[in-house]
Amino acid sequence: MLTLAFAFSAAPSFTSLRKSSHRGEIVARRRKGAAFRSVALQRCVHSVMSANEAQKSQFNATGPTYVSPLSTRYASAAMRETFSDVYRFRLWRKLWYVLADCERSLGLQITSEQVEALRKAAEDDFPIPLEAAAAYEAKLRHDVMAHVHALGDQVPVARPIIHLGATSCYVTDNSELLQQRRGLTLLHRMLWLCIGELAQFAERYRELPTLSYTHFQPAQPTTVGKRACLWIQDFLMDAHQVERMLNEIKFRGVKGTTGTQASFLALFDGEHERVRQLDRLVTERMGFAASFAVTGQTYSRKQDFFVLAVLAGIGQSAAKMANDIRLLQHLKEVEEPYEEHQIGSSAMAYKRNPMRSERINGLARFLQTLVLNPAETASTQWLERTLDDSANRRLAISEAFLTTDAILQLVLNISRGLVVHPRVVERNLLQELPFMATENILMAAVRAGQDRQTMHEAIRQHSVAAAARVKDQGLDNDLLERLRNDDRFACIRDQIDSLCSGSEFVGRAPQQVDEFLHECVYPYLDEYRSRYAEADNNHSPLSMAGVLRV
Repeated sequence: MLTLAFAFSAAPSFTSLRKSSHRGEIVARRRKGAAFRSVALQRCVHSVMSANEAQKSQFNATGPTYVSPLSTRYASAAMRETFSDVYRFRLWRKLWYVLADCERSLGLQITSEQVEALRKAAEDDFPIPLEAAAAYEAKLRHDVMAHVHALGDQVPVARPIIHLGATSCYVTDNSELLQQRRGLTLLHRMLWLCIGELAQFAERYRELPTLSYTHFQPAQPTTVGKRACLWIQDFLMDAHQVERMLNEIKFRGVKGTTGTQASFLALFDGEHERVRQLDRLVTERMGFAASFAVTGQTYSRKQDFFVLAVLAGIGQSAAKMANDIRLLQHLKEVEEPYEEHQIGSSAMAYKRNPMRSERINGLARFLQTLVLNPAETASTQWLERTLDDSANRRLAISEAFLTTDAILQLVLNISRGLVVHPRVVERNLLQELPFMATENILMAAVRAGQDRQTMHEAIRQHSVAAAARVKDQGLDNDLLERLRNDDRFACIRDQIDSLCSGSEFVGRAPQQVDEFLHECVYPYLDEYRSRYAEADNNHSPLSMAGVLRV
């Protein structure tokens, strides 16, 4: 910065130039100043570059390099792997192998030896020369061709037919779709793990009456379990949306440079049917039910928007649950899991903050903004394609998946250890319940032979006095005690407590919990548990160990 400041301060000022009476002198001084600034800037840039080179030699990969917190703090190992460079490059190699194998099966002059070389190069234990690829990219300024050359160096027998007929988007778009599909599968399992834990919580507290809130003001009671069912229902909709997206997501397929398949038509001597067969074969081999019927150079970016909208929906559900828990923790009714040595504040040692829920809300807010990127990208693509989608998608799509994964890790952690304090729940309920019970008390008094208007006025007077005691003096609600001590209520004195039982005011909440869990949750939960049990047995990336953060 000092060098830059000196470069500009040393240049002749506009005022000094105005004072010169000789035009030729002015021009000369301007040229001299421009030359001076140019030399100074070159020295400054050289100094910065030298400093950067020195830093590179001084620090290794663990040195002062920015790494996303999603990788270092939040997301699971499986999701981090899914969007890693190595995993993506491995998918490129699998796509090149499948393309060559399918082209050979349809009659192109590709040998079995070449296909076998590509198959081996695509295996997980075959090394990918990242440094060589980086060197090629620095020279060629093209990431796909850099890896074509790096792969060709490793398997020279297959070099002549690597990427035959394809455009870069054959590997970039299709590999990204494979990553998204795997990411959705990981999230699908995480959702059902969260739903399963919340279902147990809801069933455990299906009957525990609690004060409900509308506008965060006391309202008719519900149960702790019924409130949890509201969270489950949101996640259930998300799980079904993820399942739908997994069934509907389309492959780009084999479409050529601008989507016309012209290069493949030339390879197959104008035989349209063999080109169509190639597209179908590659799509099926990569595990997709269908590819886009038409594309430009890329598949429609609207699909990215649909996918990220589903992820944003998960963020919405998690944020709603997290907000509720934060409010309930303030009321001391419910608490996040709190570890033995956890510190809530560096200054206030007594504090127990809902930091997991707060983190969910922070991550969810970030996730909601990411969905704007594919919306804008889809709407601003020109004609068959523009490259302004590339950098944006590399950031937005991977970050959205890792953020959603991080959110669900937190949801699962909270769901497994959520603590309820029944006595606090009861105390808070009893502060408001007497007012809500007055209609039941009035009806009981009338049935016992009392005058409705007289009893209504008595209840009104006692209610006003009890409310003043609570609001003005900060004391407990003594409405029920007042009614018991009033001889006008002597006929129902022994009924007052039972008339004010919280369970009398929750309606069908416990039954709704049972019906919801057994009709809408458990059937699906059983299905997905059996589906993923095989993944656990095979230690696949979708196993429990892979899905959970390690």
